[in-house]
Amino acid sequence: MSKPVIVSGIQPTGNLHIGNYLGAVKNWLELQKSGKYQLYIFIADLHSLTGKLTAEQLREQVRITAAELLAADIDPDKTTFFVQSQVIGHADLAWIFNCVTPMGELERMTQYKDKSEQLNKTTAGLFDYPVLQAADILIYKGEQVPVGQDQVQHVELTRDIARWFNNRYGEFFPEAKHLLTHVPKVMSLLEPEKKMSKSLGAGHVIELRENPEEIENKLKKAVTATTGGVQAPGVINLLGLLKEFGDKKIHDAFVSAEKEGSIRYGDLKKALGEAVAQHFAEFRIKREKLLKDPKKLDKILAKGAAKAQKVATKNMAEVRKLVGVK
Repeated sequence: MSKPVIVSGIQPTGNLHIGNYLGAVKNWLELQKSGKYQLYIFIADLHSLTGKLTAEQLREQVRITAAELLAADIDPDKTTFFVQSQVIGHADLAWIFNCVTPMGELERMTQYKDKSEQLNKTTAGLFDYPVLQAADILIYKGEQVPVGQDQVQHVELTRDIARWFNNRYGEFFPEAKHLLTHVPKVMSLLEPEKKMSKSLGAGHVIELRENPEEIENKLKKAVTATTGGVQAPGVINLLGLLKEFGDKKIHDAFVSAEKEGSIRYGDLKKALGEAVAQHFAEFRIKREKLLKDPKKLDKILAKGAAKAQKVATKNMAEVRKLVGVK
């Protein structure tokens, strides 16, 4: 019996931060370790074309993202790991899906509305982003998609697209389901009511590559509480991060101190900084080593793309036959 297929990707738009790690990468590692799934993890460079990276910046960022995911322990022998644009078929399938997807459904997408408000102008690519995402998943017949809370709507659309295609052309694609991480959203250090994001600024995130001093300096500026109480978003965020990266006894002690009103936020930040720096100590070493060997990175990505291409080619041949094109 074949293993269930899981597909997920990440845009190469900057160094990975702890929000990316807890919201996606850590979950991928756990799924990979379980050995229960066929796992496809890709770098979504076609999706990043909706942003403002130059060609040179995009190529460099793909290289960095690949090195960081491998340094975080994505294992190319256990996971099909590749760059989206190196596999032919994603964009082809997206066009076919465009022809069964009502525009009204795309207009409903919350992320499109949010990004449209942030930009002076929007593009067809930004509008159509969820259809390409559906193609990314279904070209491998993905059954489960590990995502954060903000991507659930897109996975629901993927399920709808599969259903619309199947109703028109015959049963072929599975109806994919979202698989939430247990930490679906990590908040900004400086604005803890907002999701941690590089777009807010460098001070809002802790990057996995940062050294202990850089992490400590960022946490010194992190928002905590002005009136105390565990309901303060900044405190909840920092305690939540300490729970993920630190010792359980230390975390529990800070939780108790917060409830009692005796907590020292400087001590909390120091403990968290040490925990995060230690957690990613080996990552930082692996990252630098990989970045110094671009030929090795290219070889790993090419091997992953070739493996993914076999599946994509087979499925696209059947899709083309179903819809009547050569």
